[in-house]
Amino acid sequence: MRTVGVVTTSRADFGICRPILRALVVEPSMRLALYVSGMHLSARFGNTVDEIEAEGFGVAERVGVLSDLDTPEAVASAMARGVSGFARVFARRRPDLLLVIGDRFEMHAAALAALPFGIPVAHIHGGETTEGAFDESLRHCVTKLSHLHFVANQEYARRVVQLGEEPWRVTVAGAPSLDNLQDLDPLSPDELEREQGIRVTPETLLVTFHPTTLEYEDAGVQTDELLAALEESGRPLVFTMPNADTDGLAIRSRIESFVARCPRAAASENLGTRGYFGAMAACAAMVGNSSSALVEAPSFGLPAVNVGNRQRGRMRGANVIDTGYRRVDISSAITLALTPAFRESLLGKPNPYGDGLASPRIVTRLKEIPLDSSLIMKRFYDLPGRGIL
Repeated sequence: MRTVGVVTTSRADFGICRPILRALVVEPSMRLALYVSGMHLSARFGNTVDEIEAEGFGVAERVGVLSDLDTPEAVASAMARGVSGFARVFARRRPDLLLVIGDRFEMHAAALAALPFGIPVAHIHGGETTEGAFDESLRHCVTKLSHLHFVANQEYARRVVQLGEEPWRVTVAGAPSLDNLQDLDPLSPDELEREQGIRVTPETLLVTFHPTTLEYEDAGVQTDELLAALEESGRPLVFTMPNADTDGLAIRSRIESFVARCPRAAASENLGTRGYFGAMAACAAMVGNSSSALVEAPSFGLPAVNVGNRQRGRMRGANVIDTGYRRVDISSAITLALTPAFRESLLGKPNPYGDGLASPRIVTRLKEIPLDSSLIMKRFYDLPGRGIL
């Protein structure tokens, strides 16, 4: 039986990997080892490891990395703790394959720790770009540490090959989070209000704003401009809270103060996948800089105002309106997003991130790939043609 270790570090990537976890649990030839780290183990972020266990997924290992600080030094130290923590996990019992997702520093730590153990690494969501965050560098580092690549579309497959990865290692699977739309019923507005105390109406703006880590010193000013625009909108507001990134506390404290004084606003640490999808299905538009505005929102035909540089370079659907950080620009983008004509223009538009069938493609590949030296020993794949660009 083949053991697949899967790393999850936050509510966001757990929502992405949930369909894969479900497929692995019922696959008779594979054994799941779930490694929980990052925000899942922090009381500040809701101890979401409890929700993982409540869904019936056993936790093989807990790897604590975060401190109470969010300075550059604290984040770098957390990266170091992640490498040493995952090294101890692999020394006790190494998986046959390790599955990591995206671009979090905890994911990078797990992939780096696997290297001296000779553990083959499979990476989801490689080839994408987020030019405003240092996650951009981490994602491409994880690509070079990985032996299998599950990408969202052909454009991202091309980029992974451009990084020197052999084409046979790359599978265009789509975004696994879209698989949740096949088998998870979003919470209705009534269920959201009853279970989480959050009221979402067709007038509501759903807001998620994370630090742009290459501009972390401007996080406070950027948040102030966003909040001013949201206040001017006059709309009901539901905030989901920022990630554990550099200067995330500056954003968090401003949102908490805003919600405390604005009766139209509410905040949730963790809506959960069903709750978040329910909010997306019911609200008027999304505002902020979350990847969910680009990856999941197109499947809802949901307008999304993408603020600033965090997602710059990432492929987007017709639902996304890009804007800068000035409140006047954000307000103008919100006004456009809320026009009936813009929403109607999204009807029938495809989601560039896939068809909601990623997890069977991924699990089949993990099950069938030979675990031999040809997988571990990587060759740099040179693109056709010669010369210096």
